[in-house]
Amino acid sequence: MSPFLLTRTLPEDATDAALRADVLHGLTRTPKELPPKWFYDARGSELFEEITRLPEYYPTRAEREILIARAPEIAAATEARTLVELGSGSSEKTRHLLDALPELHSYVPVDVSESALTGAAEALLAERPGLNVHALIADFTRGLALPGTPGPRLVAFLGGTIGNLLPAERAAFLRSVRSLLDPGDALLLGTDLVKDEAVLVRAYDDASGVTAAFNKNVLSVIARELGADVDPGDFDHVAVWDPEQEWIEMRLRARSALTVKIPELDLAVTFEAGEEMRTEVSAKFRQDGVRTELAAAELELTKWWTDKEGRYALSLSTAR
Repeated sequence: MSPFLLTRTLPEDATDAALRADVLHGLTRTPKELPPKWFYDARGSELFEEITRLPEYYPTRAEREILIARAPEIAAATEARTLVELGSGSSEKTRHLLDALPELHSYVPVDVSESALTGAAEALLAERPGLNVHALIADFTRGLALPGTPGPRLVAFLGGTIGNLLPAERAAFLRSVRSLLDPGDALLLGTDLVKDEAVLVRAYDDASGVTAAFNKNVLSVIARELGADVDPGDFDHVAVWDPEQEWIEMRLRARSALTVKIPELDLAVTFEAGEEMRTEVSAKFRQDGVRTELAAAELELTKWWTDKEGRYALSLSTAR
């Protein structure tokens, strides 16, 4: 096996087609919404990296704390020879797991971004020349076929990203992950936990305005890719806690009545003054709820770790 293989499971034009479909669907429904994945062009990714270093944004630090402290336990519990990471991005946090898995044979990062996968693989192989990396350009929310690498396999879904999925989407995602697991395989899942509303809102509405710029970046993506005549300055960033759903919603609020024309879709979208468009849901979890959702997908929660302040959790589960 070559130390680095890259397999594309998405058509070359899949991203453009998905953006068109999501914008058309999201901006013609009531209330309007856009999926959070469209934040992440090159500029959006830079802004998110900046967010992770903000004092208000604790999840990245909390997850790293758990990984550093618990990686040896995760390795001992799984004895993984293949690590699969869904939504791998830069693979930065993954290094703590890689260092703790002495018998690891293969790393399988999964992401929609070819440049992110290639850059991360080059960096990892420079540090770990004995590692085999088989990267997949794939959308893990639409089903996934894994390459033939040795087991046991550990599938990691970190960053609390599962919170960006609505309940029905989470259920479908967990069932799809379960279908990938053979006996002896495991899922390592990162979940942000329910906590004080003020702490949560600050994490998504920082004083320096980085999250606001990140939120508005979706408008810049639409303008560049679809020719939309939209000005991010015409919208305000909003972050609110929904206590019933136990999730944060990020929204963009129109400062005045306006019409956004999108030539590539032959579409004109009207906004009333004060109208809000949802751009992200970030669900927060409790241990019993995580256990229940995993069980519904025929996964059994076997390990639960939190950071010292109990803000964030990593859980390990196996196929039932």
